[in-house]
Amino acid sequence: MIGFHLTAYDLAVAVLSAGSWLSIGIVIGVFYFLTLRWNVRMLTAGRPLLPTMAIQFGRFAAIGIVLALIAGYFGALPLLATTAGILAARTAIIRFGAQP
Repeated sequence: MIGFHLTAYDLAVAVLSAGSWLSIGIVIGVFYFLTLRWNVRMLTAGRPLLPTMAIQFGRFAAIGIVLALIAGYFGALPLLATTAGILAARTAIIRFGAQP
């Protein structure tokens, strides 16, 4: 049986990689949820519905494409770290970004 030995270097690379993907997820999440806020303000201000909904569907498509590309090219662990970053950004925007 072949054993799997994790060296300190491998562990450091894994932690740095996960931190990088988490940071990328935070940036994506901040962009996504700030554009959501902008989109909601457009809807409540009575702007035309077609451009507002086009922006909404564009946001959905953009985050779906980005996450699909990450999963396809890099695998499950970067996808999970990126998603965790997006959820962290969501929490930060909701908690600290509640401006009128």
